[in-house]
Amino acid sequence: MPRVAIIGAGPSGLMAAERLSTVDGLEIDIFDAMPSPGRKFLMAGKGGMNISHSEPLPAFVARYGCAAGRIAPLLDAFGPEDLRAWMRGLGIDSFVGSSGRVFPTGMKAAPLLRAWLHRLRTRGVRLHARHRWLGWRDAGPAIHGLRLATPAGEIAVDADAVLLALGGGSWARLGSDGAWLPWLRARGIPVAALKPANCGFDLAWSSHFRERFAGEPVKAVVGSVAGVQRQGEFNITAHGVEGGLIYALSAPLRDALAAQAPVSLTLDLAPGRSLERLTADLARPRGRDTLAKHLRRQAGIEGVKAGLLREFCTPEQLTVAATAAGAIKSLSLPLQAARPLDEAISSAGGVEFAALDERLMLSTHPGLFCAGEMLDWEAPTGGYLLTACLASGFVAGEGIAGWLCR
Repeated sequence: MPRVAIIGAGPSGLMAAERLSTVDGLEIDIFDAMPSPGRKFLMAGKGGMNISHSEPLPAFVARYGCAAGRIAPLLDAFGPEDLRAWMRGLGIDSFVGSSGRVFPTGMKAAPLLRAWLHRLRTRGVRLHARHRWLGWRDAGPAIHGLRLATPAGEIAVDADAVLLALGGGSWARLGSDGAWLPWLRARGIPVAALKPANCGFDLAWSSHFRERFAGEPVKAVVGSVAGVQRQGEFNITAHGVEGGLIYALSAPLRDALAAQAPVSLTLDLAPGRSLERLTADLARPRGRDTLAKHLRRQAGIEGVKAGLLREFCTPEQLTVAATAAGAIKSLSLPLQAARPLDEAISSAGGVEFAALDERLMLSTHPGLFCAGEMLDWEAPTGGYLLTACLASGFVAGEGIAGWLCR
């Protein structure tokens, strides 16, 4: 009976097992280094499981940037609507939130994961926790002879097909540590360096600003860099900035910093007002108002937004209507570096798509498949990450079934 070994019990590995479990005559084993499966999946759902998005598929696919052409066929095979139907099959309904994001009813990941694992077990899928993949026994293109560290010592596992679904390089404590890179490179498999995605950035705040505003949200602003513009909110941290708006712009910010060019995040602190209107409003006589009161009354700028202006503008600049309005509409925050990879929500880089066929099998290693975040793609938060991980697992599962039954 053909045996399939799946390395990694995250969304893509579990979805591949789901697809394979519908094929008769296969032995399916999932090996994971962690004490229990789906650790990062559960963490992603801790504050509300945003599993997908309801926007039209062309716009959905565009979210994957330069990898959109490679992600599109995966979503054709298992897209957002397929995902929702699959959840219903597990007894978990979903709904679309006001932002268009898709959530399971109840907002939690744990009920979905429990139902999923129960179905896999009833179909005969075997899950082996605390089994850490250590590479192969032998060099060369053969995929057999997997090395696995277990609580009882190292073991060898032979399989007719192998799926690597080991995640990227962020959140190592949940299992995605990127330890697989050197083993794949040693076999000549092209792997792009892992980089932080959906990450925060360092910024040299003054001690006064840091002490006063660290932890504060900056709401209703527009951020832009290198011609890319997004509206949203973010948080001030002790070391810099993070949050939804920053994550949405993290790829161009990170790439510009990697090019060792000076990088600034440009903020419009009052996106609902034109520069001309702001200038006219701020030109009104202050009377006995302080500068802070004048900014609040005439421009709606107070709290952390006022703090940002004072951090990067002189008092003289803020007392002149034209320069104050210009700063409000285009305030530059000089960024220094992306936060470390392990802090990022996800990672970019990984196994290059050029090395894979349409089934996600490595062309130079017949029977060896890759899926999930360990592939070279990235996406913003909002359900796009999980949807593509699940879709890649589905396609890899179909690919393995077709390859074994050829």
